Amino acid sequence: MFNFFKKKNKGLEVAAVVDGEVMPITDVKDDVFSTKMLGDGFAIKPSDKNIYAPVSGTISTLFPTKHAIGIKTDDGLEILIHLGLDTVELKGAPFTVDVKQGDKVEKGQPLGTMDFKMITDKGYDDSCIVVYTNMDLVKSVTPVEKGTVQHSQKVQTVEFN
Repeated sequence: MFNFFKKKNKGLEVAAVVDGEVMPITDVKDDVFSTKMLGDGFAIKPSDKNIYAPVSGTISTLFPTKHAIGIKTDDGLEILIHLGLDTVELKGAPFTVDVKQGDKVEKGQPLGTMDFKMITDKGYDDSCIVVYTNMDLVKSVTPVEKGTVQHSQKVQTVEFN
């Protein structure tokens, strides 16, 4: 009754990394993601080439092949943005990245681009997957509602332990 001044933890809002059709991670056509082996999250079938930061944080990982970008939030949550399935085999060709490891980024900030036509023309899935890789910090994530999203639009909320 007297918790007026106690700050309520509303959780971390995670935004769309790209314009497109959002889906639950369980719908991704790759068992590593769909079985949540790497962690929970969501995926988006892109309709635009521009990739944006889903949260504010620090670029913790940047693969040389540019197909995956890691961001660590101030809360310690580690988020992996995986651009397409098996696209590591394309050796970075369809991607440009405008950030480097150690950079601070703000939610909604452009991170780079992906040529999803090149990816699909070569027979790869162009889904952009957002995964929370250190689930030990996570109490719960809100369900994902399928539908069209714009980059920087809220897709999911992560509540911490």
